[in-house]
Amino acid sequence: MAYDSLTDSMDETHGMSEFTYLDTLAELCDIIVQLYKEEYLREPNQKDLDRLIRKAEDRGFSGMIGSLDCMHWNWKNCPTGWQRGFSGRSKKPIVVLEAVASYDTWI
Repeated sequence: MAYDSLTDSMDETHGMSEFTYLDTLAELCDIIVQLYKEEYLREPNQKDLDRLIRKAEDRGFSGMIGSLDCMHWNWKNCPTGWQRGFSGRSKKPIVVLEAVASYDTWI
């Protein structure tokens, strides 16, 4: 995963079948969500909202709880039939990740 390997090449490089690799990846994602959901992957409660609004007001942005940011990622393995629908200005397939984060990077 760290080397951006294709799932079907895992059997050659690591002796791991594509299905085992995908199952392992899904399990890893589930574990990450379980570890971090209570603190980072939950909806804000009223106390959180009050803290975020107060912090934004201190910085001159009254009523704001976070800022929107986005990142364009090249989609190297985009299916051929989808490429026109996911092409950006560079004419290459991209995926846009959008997130709202607070000043302390709480998503």
